[in-house]
Amino acid sequence: MRLVVQRVTYAECKVDGSITGKIDKGYMILVGFGLHDDEKTAAKMAEKLSKLRVFEDAEGKMNLSIFDVKGDILSISQFTLYADASKGNRPSFTDAARPLEAERLYRYFNEQLRKLNLKVEEGIFGADMKISLLNDGPVTIILDSEELW
Repeated sequence: MRLVVQRVTYAECKVDGSITGKIDKGYMILVGFGLHDDEKTAAKMAEKLSKLRVFEDAEGKMNLSIFDVKGDILSISQFTLYADASKGNRPSFTDAARPLEAERLYRYFNEQLRKLNLKVEEGIFGADMKISLLNDGPVTIILDSEELW
């Protein structure tokens, strides 16, 4: 499982011109699942994300979590996080979870975040989404379950 976590002051997702998710301060995350990911992986990644301390404290140090700043999350499914462009110029997505499984894990992951008392807005799985955001910092962190455990 891979997450691209961007600290934002604002983010929104539109599908066909309609807003499907919108937040102010918090994280805009791109979420991708690999072939071997499961509920255990999704739950551990939700926990890791919730404890990540990348918001600045009064001294300007990245020492605060999303809970500390009362932030929200905009979660966007993104199978292209598993692109393999090592051969040729056209990426392969053979390492990405299949759509039905990825959608199930995406919903499970978002529910795990909500169970941690985080407000989670979403895009629409598999849709052509238009994402607008104001990256704060910029701060962008990549979390990969294969590197964390």
